[in-house]
Amino acid sequence: MKTSTSERKYGISLIARMQLDDLHFADDLALLSHTKQQMHEKTTSVAAASTAVGLNIHKGKSKILRYKKNPTNFN
Repeated sequence: MKTSTSERKYGISLIARMQLDDLHFADDLALLSHTKQQMHEKTTSVAAASTAVGLNIHKGKSKILRYKKNPTNFN
């Protein structure tokens, strides 16, 4: 993906004369972690990779869901 944006700072180059700019859509991405440290490392990595290819994470549309599983005995 880095090579597709090497000529221009932003957007995704499709072919020599076509380019997508200002993509205003959201894709779902689930990051599963056991600790806050793991989640921090994963979100930092995703943010760095998306910035490197000219994509931005919309903080207003981002959600953090916490789920604590209590042990249950099904016997």
